[in-house]
Amino acid sequence: MKFFIMLCAFMCSSISIAQSCTNTLTGYVIDLHDQETLVDATLSIEELGNIIKTDAKGKYTFSNLCNGATYTIRVSHPLCNTQTINVTINGDTERTINMEHHLEELGEVSITGEAKKNGGKTAIESQVSNEIIQANSAGSLGDALNQLSGVSSLNTGNTVVKPVIQGLHSSRVVLITEGTRLQDQEWGVEHAPNIDLNNAGSISVIKGAAGLQYGGDAVGGTIIVNPKRIPISDSLYGETLLTGVTNGRGGSVTTSLTKSYNSGWYASFQGTLKRFGDFEAPDYILSNTGADERDAAVRIGVNKYSYGVEASYSIYNNKLGILRASHVGSAADLANAINSDRPLFIEDFTYDINPPRQEVKHQVARLNAYKRFDDIGKFSFQYDFQQNNRLEFDIRRDSEDVRPAIDLELRTHSATLDFEYTADNTIDAKAGLLARTQTNFPDPTTGIRRLIPDYDRVDFGVYALASKTLDAWTIEGGVRYDYNFIDAQKFYRTSFWEARGYDVLFPELVVEDLGTQILTNPEFTFHNVSATAGVGYDFNDLYSITANYALSSRAPNPSELFSDGLHQSAARIELGDIRFDQETSNKVSVALSRLPAGRQESFWDGWSFTVAPFANFISDFILIEPTGSQQSLRGNFQVWEYRQTDARLLGIDVDNEFRVSEHFSINNQLSIVKGQDTTLDLPLINIPPVNTTNRITYTNKKWHNLKVSAESQYVFRQNEFPNNNFEIFIVETDQNILVDVSTPPDAYHLINLRGQLDFTVSNKSTLQVALAVNNLFDTSYRNYLNRQRFFADDLGRNVSLQLKINY
Repeated sequence: MKFFIMLCAFMCSSISIAQSCTNTLTGYVIDLHDQETLVDATLSIEELGNIIKTDAKGKYTFSNLCNGATYTIRVSHPLCNTQTINVTINGDTERTINMEHHLEELGEVSITGEAKKNGGKTAIESQVSNEIIQANSAGSLGDALNQLSGVSSLNTGNTVVKPVIQGLHSSRVVLITEGTRLQDQEWGVEHAPNIDLNNAGSISVIKGAAGLQYGGDAVGGTIIVNPKRIPISDSLYGETLLTGVTNGRGGSVTTSLTKSYNSGWYASFQGTLKRFGDFEAPDYILSNTGADERDAAVRIGVNKYSYGVEASYSIYNNKLGILRASHVGSAADLANAINSDRPLFIEDFTYDINPPRQEVKHQVARLNAYKRFDDIGKFSFQYDFQQNNRLEFDIRRDSEDVRPAIDLELRTHSATLDFEYTADNTIDAKAGLLARTQTNFPDPTTGIRRLIPDYDRVDFGVYALASKTLDAWTIEGGVRYDYNFIDAQKFYRTSFWEARGYDVLFPELVVEDLGTQILTNPEFTFHNVSATAGVGYDFNDLYSITANYALSSRAPNPSELFSDGLHQSAARIELGDIRFDQETSNKVSVALSRLPAGRQESFWDGWSFTVAPFANFISDFILIEPTGSQQSLRGNFQVWEYRQTDARLLGIDVDNEFRVSEHFSINNQLSIVKGQDTTLDLPLINIPPVNTTNRITYTNKKWHNLKVSAESQYVFRQNEFPNNNFEIFIVETDQNILVDVSTPPDAYHLINLRGQLDFTVSNKSTLQVALAVNNLFDTSYRNYLNRQRFFADDLGRNVSLQLKINY
């Protein structure tokens, strides 16, 4: 009997010695509801005492585990319920761990973690911080995006700010808000995105066409505005932010209130009011540049792991003044206004917003739902309806005539069905369908020839994307097909129709000949194919590199095809061309990144950077440029015509951050874009000049969470530009005057300051006080990408005070 016991003990010991303990357990810790990876989640194996944290991608790895053994793993994360799971090791094992967020405090709602990239794992994507969103509460989306490298803005004055991504804008930049592609007459250079920045929870910018699920025509990039996250807990919380500014002598107030339940049900409301009078340059008032904005949004729904439904509605109302000095009477006035170093029209400060002005109302009604299947993935469906009404008021000779000069109403119905494969966290796969119908109605009762005609449009799209993670490698690819059909009804002047040669090229489009004008029915069908492919490699915990190729195809927008008349708020006559083909872009981008070291033992350990060069080759590129001037009943205006050519854009974006110490950090950004018309071998018009921003920040959490920063922004002169100057004949003097609309303004340097403190009001409330000064030294300058630079300087010094209370 003793021999038998000793034999069994020996066999057990042998088995124990022979047992393989070289296996690994890897996986991701992700949010239960939206599948976002969670950074810095803590995992421990109770039997071994091993403790680790997830990395910047939400990934964890345990090593030297025994095959066949069962381990108890404890997982914790801020704002999550700690959970314990049992895992049996079967060779090298993968296990995804789902966690559910809960709100533990009713004050500042902060979610720790890094979201999965919207544009794929090899696309170049930038994030706008909550601090930047708050700092620009009284401004616009374009103002906030300007803080990112590679993103600038095309301005019409100081209130119309249009994002430019690596030199491209308008219809080449897709804007997604709460899963809905914004349809708001984005073709106009002075049509700013109709979105309330204060309703944003997070903002991402995908540089290039890698975000195929949002559209294949994003030649420049995609801006994704996500709503604020609502926790699953029984809570009631909100915040109010008040901002007052000296330049414009106005301010804004925005407030939100959210009620949520443990059952997953929630409801929220958010509203914003903004009011400003005339803004000021350092030496004079910019007359008729005030703004009046009123926005509201409401959401209600239920968010559970297996399913969710949400209904939402938002309305955006905005009234914007257009610089009065940009609208002149005669040819001599236009020449004098552009060639003068001061506006020809300067009045005393006022809050009145007179013609020329814009009035825009944009409404979005949305219903979305999802259903999750554990063994497959998540299906999502969304329907949205958008109505955009744009009014542009001109200075009429008859002061009693209050009709707008342009009255456009755009109605859009969209439906999307998407599937996301989530059964294996090492594989990301998505596929989806899009169907959209759109009707544009320009009201003919304005008494002015319509700039954009009546048209109906139908869009259909289908896409598929997939990526695979293999140890340190990531490989991804995707393809998309879009069908676009436009059916328009447009009147042309007979003289213009024949001068363009349309009578020879498109005789079949003529519906009725009315003598001095003809009615036409242009119909266009476009088939667009887009694709992306990329690869990424992690050298170690610090360094990684990605490379991405994107093919995108864009159909001409209605403005590029049909524009024929005065665009009031742009203060110019615009002419389109129905002979245009679709644009095709081939873009290659690379990004080398470094993360800061976990333990800072030297200065270089706190250094992080991203260096991202790109090359974009666009065939049949559509641009608009000045070609002369024309006298009309409402004054003399520049004439800008659309033209199609081949283009090349080369550039690089650089981001650097040095964590010098616990309290000090230094940030640097540099953006360079070079645009070339390769057909004519000329520089492209309106390419952002080289610019660099340097910022030093001091933080001290012990002093009421003090944060103070000083920023230096230097914008170089754009030395590469086409010569689009033209001459105007002045009847009064019987001579021609050269009008310089090409020479860029000089370089300029701006200094900005910002500081903020937090104060505890109660157990559940905090008050944040922030003071900022932009253009500290009241520098006079003109921005090359500001459409009003022909007539006036940019903004002077602006001091803003913000009060934010969380409750």
